[in-house]
Amino acid sequence: MANLDNPTKPVHILFVGAGAVGCFYASRLHHPSHNIYTSLTARSNYSAIAANGVILETHSFGNYTFSPYAVFPSIAHAVPTPSATTNPAPTRQTPRDGWDYIIVTTKALPDRTDDAAAVAPLVSAKTCIVLIQNGVGVEEPYRKRFPQNPIVSAVTVISAEQIRNGVVRQNRWTRISLGPYGSGLGIPPDPNDELSDVVKQGHERMDQLARWWIRYGGIRDVETHTELELQTIRWHKLCINAAFNPTAVLSGGRGNADQLTDPELREHIQGVMNEIWNAAPKVLGKPFPDNLAKPEKIISSTERNAGARPSMLLDWEAGRPMELEVILGNPIRIARRAGVDMPKLQTLYALLRSMQKVREDQKAQGKL
Repeated sequence: MANLDNPTKPVHILFVGAGAVGCFYASRLHHPSHNIYTSLTARSNYSAIAANGVILETHSFGNYTFSPYAVFPSIAHAVPTPSATTNPAPTRQTPRDGWDYIIVTTKALPDRTDDAAAVAPLVSAKTCIVLIQNGVGVEEPYRKRFPQNPIVSAVTVISAEQIRNGVVRQNRWTRISLGPYGSGLGIPPDPNDELSDVVKQGHERMDQLARWWIRYGGIRDVETHTELELQTIRWHKLCINAAFNPTAVLSGGRGNADQLTDPELREHIQGVMNEIWNAAPKVLGKPFPDNLAKPEKIISSTERNAGARPSMLLDWEAGRPMELEVILGNPIRIARRAGVDMPKLQTLYALLRSMQKVREDQKAQGKL
């Protein structure tokens, strides 16, 4: 990268997914005066964004409107082509020499869609793929399909919601943690291995993004990490997601703080967190660092966040597929490969998978 802070040529970044997280982080990267342009693919909110941009009501940066360089109603419309006449893009022409970054912010549903295959037409030799998604194991399909492309894995802590099409409210937090992705286990690559160069490129592209978000986007809590550090953060966040999300559905719709008022549910939550806390170091080959909150502290903090309703519960209530694989299935399988059983997670996974299947079968039969 010739100049990390001031690109001399236009940099084109496409966010796949125009939900609250994608719109917020895209808006903080879009700086035409510095040759940085962000675009969006949108579905249900395409018309609103195409007409008016994204209206953001934020705790951290006030209220403003983000007008993306382009907005596309599908991935197919965002495929780079040498001529605007051959591309059905309804707004501006896609970049002729391809996208510099593809940033995926959609829900990770590997049991429903092959997202790596879906974005393949967007990816060129120069493209860096960034995954801002929940769970663990989300990167593996991308690494298999794109062995030569740098991949950056990201974990975000943000409270944001799309209150209506094209209107995003950011309530709290802006932290985003970034790390390159090579093998997924944080093992330093062999210098003679071709993956070593890909991970090095991932470091460079990660640093570039972080600088832009901090310097131009004003997000102070952008963190860069090694591969192992980032995967450790993913497993740590799983202590929250794998404990509270499934329990919210199985307990009849209780929010995170409400779950903790029930002694039996509280003991269950603690047990799930402890299971992950004990398994992750055996999977990653390194204990959680001291600066990451232990289960007791997570629980104490969650008690103060009354009213929070996790995403899996919202998806269940809306009849949408839940992120079962990346939050439950993948960690169970990854841990098994390391010789570690996770019986509490397996129980949650089995029950929720069955619930989802039964409901979908009933819908297919016209019983719901």
